[in-house]
Amino acid sequence: MIALRTIIFSIFVPGMVAGGIPFWYLDETRRLAFSAPLAFPWAIGIIPFAVGIAFYLWCAGEFTFRGKGTPAPIDPPSMLVVKGPYRLTRNPMYCAVLSTILGEAIYFRSPMLGVYAVMLFALFHLFIISYEEPTLQRMFGHAYTQYRQSVPRWVHLWLVSK
Repeated sequence: MIALRTIIFSIFVPGMVAGGIPFWYLDETRRLAFSAPLAFPWAIGIIPFAVGIAFYLWCAGEFTFRGKGTPAPIDPPSMLVVKGPYRLTRNPMYCAVLSTILGEAIYFRSPMLGVYAVMLFALFHLFIISYEEPTLQRMFGHAYTQYRQSVPRWVHLWLVSK
């Protein structure tokens, strides 16, 4: 049942944010470009797009099976998830959604989707610091404090060099 709730949430929230809204924004010409033969360098956009989707699915799986909850704030995991992509950043789902949108922006040559990604990052950040972090602190106490001290909120470049 938890997996079904995760699937439903993922379709309606991240699916709309990273799929529905960008698709709605793009004009018909750019939508058709998706079915056209790939041309370098725009095909490079497929890399962050695919990585974003793969990471989101990994994160959702971690929440569902390890955390015993869903990505939805109204149905959160009952156990703190600190494995998998959560070892690199405390917010890999948000990073995954942003990566997907940046991949779309590159592939479809859309500066406005890039702006959309930046605006989403700002909204995500505000939501995280005003709601998620205080809520996680209340739910998981000292375990979350230790996790917060050892894992960055966002992926840092120094992680790539390790």
